[in-house]
Amino acid sequence: MCSDIVIAGGGPAGLAAALSFAREGWQVSVVEKAPRNVLEAPAFDGREIALTHHTVQWLKQHGVWDEIPAEAVCPLDVARVESGRLGGPPLIFHAPGGSGKEASSADAPEGEPLGYLVANHLIRQALYRVVSRTEGITLFCQTGVTGYQASRNDVQVQLSDGRTMQARLLVGADGRFSRIREMAGIGSIVHDFGMSILVCRMRHLTPHDNTALQWFDERQTIALLPVASDGGIGDMSSLVLTLPPDDIARLRVAEDDDFNAEITRRTDERLGLLRVMSDRITYPLKAVYAHRFHAPRVALIGDAAVGMHPITAHGFNFGIRGQETLVQELSAGPGDPGDAMSLQRFERRHRRATFPLFTATNAIAVAYTRDDGPFPLARRAGLMLANRLAPFKKAVTRMLMDPV
Repeated sequence: MCSDIVIAGGGPAGLAAALSFAREGWQVSVVEKAPRNVLEAPAFDGREIALTHHTVQWLKQHGVWDEIPAEAVCPLDVARVESGRLGGPPLIFHAPGGSGKEASSADAPEGEPLGYLVANHLIRQALYRVVSRTEGITLFCQTGVTGYQASRNDVQVQLSDGRTMQARLLVGADGRFSRIREMAGIGSIVHDFGMSILVCRMRHLTPHDNTALQWFDERQTIALLPVASDGGIGDMSSLVLTLPPDDIARLRVAEDDDFNAEITRRTDERLGLLRVMSDRITYPLKAVYAHRFHAPRVALIGDAAVGMHPITAHGFNFGIRGQETLVQELSAGPGDPGDAMSLQRFERRHRRATFPLFTATNAIAVAYTRDDGPFPLARRAGLMLANRLAPFKKAVTRMLMDPV
């Protein structure tokens, strides 16, 4: 079997890359371990993705946005950051044209929200629908990559069913614990925060006003993300709770009434009584950054390249940026999708775009989740200073939006 590009992993980054490569006229094979019916109808996984304007534009250009139900899209108008019950005034970011002083920005679209929140499983489903009808893309399900051999002109990819595929580039889009990265001998920075995350949807009568809350409280971190209305009574928000693994394990199996009471207490009843409306799903909290994003005839994208801490909500957006950058650099090259110089340019661009935010995010996550020594006082001072720095707030607003 022959193809120009083999993509290992049929998640969002892998399917997006397949669309980008196919648009440039290359033949693409996507190898995915999951059955096809899982890609056709992905299960709810608890993750609400904050999409930047650049990501939404990419989704529109490739026909993916139209496959997402409009009623499932929630605009994000305000982002609110707090630190503990005695952490001082909150740091608030408004969309341009909103009520905040930082709203005016020459390069951010006025009258637009900060971004859009969409459930991850709906994005995955939309990507699959477009991929399944796009000429030049072949999807191999219930199949994995077990090895590869790269030569000067091509790469031989061994599949778990015993077949071999010949291609000119192998793309690792197989998650932050990537087997392709391991096969390529590429190391990575792995930051284990020693915490776990629980995500689920909660219903409440107090309106969320399209506001996302990131609350670094004592001994816990809470995010409440607005979710589009489902027609029921009250509003819905996505809870993202970070606690030690034992506490998360206990809450995952707690009775609904006990869970509701504890989460309502943990959130200080700021949205009133909270009622769980979905499965509770847990994840270990680890951030990953590959030492390199390419090897001979191999490229890494998505979480295989950069697996972000979720507090910045930029992991998915970096996945879209990474595959877009890869395809742009290879398309500008000599016509060989495995061209070494083009892969080097891709790595330089993607590293510049991701490494500063990756390191800053990890530093913030550590500083804002420690309650010993000078950290609480430093957090309060930091928020008060940031609130007074209009240029800083404009810069963060632009980063959150990532305007086209």
